[in-house]
Amino acid sequence: MHLFKKIREDIVVALDELVKAGVIPHLSFDAVTAEPPRDSTHGDVATNAAMVLAKPAKKNPRALAELIKEKLEKFDYITAAEIAGPGFINLKISGKILHKVIREVLKQGVNYGDSKIGSGEIINVEYVSANPTGPMHVGHARNAVFGDALARLLQKAGFAVTKEYYINDAGAQIIKLLDSALLRYREALAQKENSGEKIEIPEGLYPGEYLIPVGKNLAEKYGKKLTEMPAEEARAEIRDFTVNAMLEIIKSDLALLGIQHDVFTSEKKLNDENAVDEAFLLLQEKGLIYQGVLPPPRGKENEEWEQKELTLFRSSQFGDDSDRPMKKSDGSWTYIAPDIAYHYDKLKRGFTKMILILAVDHGGYQKRLQAAVAALSNSKAELSIQLYQLVNLLENGVPIKMSKRAGNFLTVRDLVEAVGKDAVRFIMLTRRHTEVLDFDFKKATEQSKDNPVFYVQYAHTRACSVLRKNAEEIPENDILNISENELALLTDESETALIKLIAEWPRIVESASVSYEPHRIAFYLHDLAAGFHGLWNKGTENNSLRFFIDNNMELSKARLALVKALKLTIASGLLLLGVEPVEEM
Repeated sequence: MHLFKKIREDIVVALDELVKAGVIPHLSFDAVTAEPPRDSTHGDVATNAAMVLAKPAKKNPRALAELIKEKLEKFDYITAAEIAGPGFINLKISGKILHKVIREVLKQGVNYGDSKIGSGEIINVEYVSANPTGPMHVGHARNAVFGDALARLLQKAGFAVTKEYYINDAGAQIIKLLDSALLRYREALAQKENSGEKIEIPEGLYPGEYLIPVGKNLAEKYGKKLTEMPAEEARAEIRDFTVNAMLEIIKSDLALLGIQHDVFTSEKKLNDENAVDEAFLLLQEKGLIYQGVLPPPRGKENEEWEQKELTLFRSSQFGDDSDRPMKKSDGSWTYIAPDIAYHYDKLKRGFTKMILILAVDHGGYQKRLQAAVAALSNSKAELSIQLYQLVNLLENGVPIKMSKRAGNFLTVRDLVEAVGKDAVRFIMLTRRHTEVLDFDFKKATEQSKDNPVFYVQYAHTRACSVLRKNAEEIPENDILNISENELALLTDESETALIKLIAEWPRIVESASVSYEPHRIAFYLHDLAAGFHGLWNKGTENNSLRFFIDNNMELSKARLALVKALKLTIASGLLLLGVEPVEEM
């Protein structure tokens, strides 16, 4: 049961009655909402119906609110309706409708909160897409966790999601990788033959030890053969093996985080299929390619600036800040050309709604890629680019310094092995993705309320423990089949507050999915856990509020049903985030 959706539907019924009575004209009710008020003392539900309809209905907001209020008071579950400010209507609801929520949770289990708001719409979510040049680092971890949680959230909201990884296996970074692998190959040969040759990895290449096994495998496979080849030929010979070895490392890192993509798309494969030429020709046919000269970059107007005629894409017609070069003056493709071809490939595969997760330092590509998608699709497709901020690593509040260039950066594997998958995933979602995140190793491993994943998982294990200890006196089947009359025994304000929190779960799922904000799930779970821990503490202080009371089996059964509903709701949220709802700690 989606409580707030039901209440909104009843508000619309009330508005339809006003339309039929000729009090207000036929209007769109799309902007009408039913949400929890910011201040819980104002009621259980607040609606903006009078506020958003007053102007088009040519009514005074408070006068219209009075008319709506009279209609709403006829619903038996609404116990009070009050008008606040210029026309908001605050509603209080009865325990009876809240008890229906508990029964619905018990019926649906961890599927509680599943929504049809997506209506099966197809969405492509591209995330991670780290260059296949080595293990994933901590920055990639935030991209991976955010992207995967967003994909799971959209799936729960009823969208048909394809999770995609773009393999950047063409360009200068691959040449550097291959040259680094060939040096490790020479190093392996030297060790095998005891030649005494010392191999130095020059600055600009990849010094990480993860390429040592690649070098050894190449030495076993080729012997000295590669040393006898020209550099370009040797690179071509080892290319597929080396890139695939890096991809296996990345896939292994992702598996540690519980992440598996549906599709891997290769930039090299698209290049081999002339995808860039195909996208370019389409833009050319649309009259969106021309030869021209761009103005100098901002701040360089007074410096030496060599104007060159370039092949330009009219991206400014589609919201970009300026037109973008597709070809350099030497005729080679610019950096953005393969990305445009890749998104054209997505369009050809039927994706008209796409989400791309990028680090904030890639923000400059946002408008140009969105312009390309609009141009290629005749503005029928939508590309949303979500930029995520950096992660600061701390140890008990002290920053940890890392250097990828020096090869001593912290990998995703290091992170997961240090604190565990669940801690990584949950903590990465304790800030909005547009905010810098501090990841403190000490907090991530301590068993206290300061560790958010422990705090939420502990609430789940507590609920499991309560149910397990009392399973003999009140079997699970009795709890699952509890009646609304039996649930009416839940009258304490802490119990009611917890039920109201549980009732918010479907609304949270829908609002978070629409705004692409999976951190809202983590926030909600923390609030839900706090509500349960608070109720637990009241029970330790007041025996009458314990979850199981020997001389009152009816009340005990009702409270265990509440605990079961809470357990299922927490489990639903944790599973959505890719975190295990553990039953014992």
